[in-house]
Amino acid sequence: MEKFTRLSAVAAPLPLTNVDTDMIIPARFMKALTRDGLGSHLFQEMRFAADGSEQSDFILNRGPCRHAQILVADRNFGCGSSREHAVWALIGFGIRCVIAPSFGDIFSNNARKNGLLLIRLPDEACAWLREQSRLSQYAPVTVDLEEQQILLASGETILFDVDAADRRILIEGLDDIDRTLRHADAITRFEDAA
Repeated sequence: MEKFTRLSAVAAPLPLTNVDTDMIIPARFMKALTRDGLGSHLFQEMRFAADGSEQSDFILNRGPCRHAQILVADRNFGCGSSREHAVWALIGFGIRCVIAPSFGDIFSNNARKNGLLLIRLPDEACAWLREQSRLSQYAPVTVDLEEQQILLASGETILFDVDAADRRILIEGLDDIDRTLRHADAITRFEDAA
């Protein structure tokens, strides 16, 4: 898993509440056996018309937001079914961090396991950050996980908290297997004692 320490990137505003995993990636794209190509179907129903043409009014189809690596969403992002493909689609598109007031529980767990940083901020802070992104014409925002702060091009700073264990996992780039292997000696001793 890729380490996450500090990221400077465009933050795309997505002021929608209750964005569920089917909105993030529709079920029909979940038949793939690998994660490859899932990013191209991120927000499929919002990004593309039925004929496959881009919806020009969708934020990820506009200017610098086409290459956004940070998404500033609204309440209950990632709710719905237990669909790890939603996280894979976000990462496949290039999103490394989602900022929102709240997240679906299963989505949060899947995000941590796959190296996607989720930052919880109050409703007002998220709304303000979305507006600042727009007003700055999508100037890069820096998310510093080590210092737990978001730095805006204007010089303003927003502090955030991330669970200490989740923070360590992301900074060190540890997936479930890596974390298990850190205890290989203890596992071997236990097996030998049995």
